[in-house]
Amino acid sequence: MTRLLTALLFLLTSATASASDAWILVDTQRQEIRVFEDGYEALHLPRIAIGRGGVSELRQRGDRTTPLGEFRVAWINEDSDFHLFFGLDFPHFSHARMAYNQGLMEQEEFFSIIDAVRDRRLPPQRTALGGHIGIHGIGNGDRDLHNRANWTQGCVAVTNEEMDKLAEFVDVGTRVVITAEKDITALIPSYER
Repeated sequence: MTRLLTALLFLLTSATASASDAWILVDTQRQEIRVFEDGYEALHLPRIAIGRGGVSELRQRGDRTTPLGEFRVAWINEDSDFHLFFGLDFPHFSHARMAYNQGLMEQEEFFSIIDAVRDRRLPPQRTALGGHIGIHGIGNGDRDLHNRANWTQGCVAVTNEEMDKLAEFVDVGTRVVITAEKDITALIPSYER
């Protein structure tokens, strides 16, 4: 119980911490990314690809879905096969709790995620929920495929050129919201609309 309360306290206090004022909205309904900074929309990327399995509140390893929720960029790989890779701090406490409550995760895995969240470390990436989720380019992949299909294993993909533009706004700690909401206005503060 103490671990659970500690993790909740961490989530509440860290939700406001950010490496910059910029944040990223991944709108899976409209298949687009919007970046907001200093009260205005700073970048719009009109075509993204998500996981072949669509989106899910409870992603499981190998299901090829893109997880929904609020994340932070946990690491940046500039030597990625996908041009650039912004790794997200998935899975979160909420994902782990849901999986554990549904019997999809062992207690040891659940507590390893809770401990990582509490200690402000990257959660384990090889649990029942999978890992290595992020935003990336297409590398040397097929641009035509990218333009017509959701092709990733669960990540969010944009073109290499768009990744370069996105990189101007991203640091470790940048907030990323992945949503499937039809009405996103509640997610965007009124001064940024």
